[in-house]
Amino acid sequence: MRKNESAENYLETILMLKNKNGAVRSIDIVRKMEFSKPSVSHAMGLLRQKGHITMDKEGWIELTESGRQIAERIYERHCLLTEWLIRLGVSAETAAEDACKLEHDLSEETFEKMKAHIKKQIEE
Repeated sequence: MRKNESAENYLETILMLKNKNGAVRSIDIVRKMEFSKPSVSHAMGLLRQKGHITMDKEGWIELTESGRQIAERIYERHCLLTEWLIRLGVSAETAAEDACKLEHDLSEETFEKMKAHIKKQIEE
């Protein structure tokens, strides 16, 4: 796993939980990602240090502007790649797993070209 991949996964998970539940705490991330509480706590500390999240005294987590930008970029990639793989005939579960692997490693140029191609095919 690339160094930034872990941070991207956490930020994407925070975004998804926030969109679904309206609010996020570390325990929600523990349950969603099936990681240990200490691992998530450590990751949240690193994300705070990098300025990607804030956490209030009650433990509620918010994405900062930089955190939201990263999370939305990764989530867009995940959704588009998952949909594309499903349309190719890949099972939904495998498509989601493979999209998770691909979403972090594609260059911006390659992703933008894929996105234009996939959207064109969807419209046809």
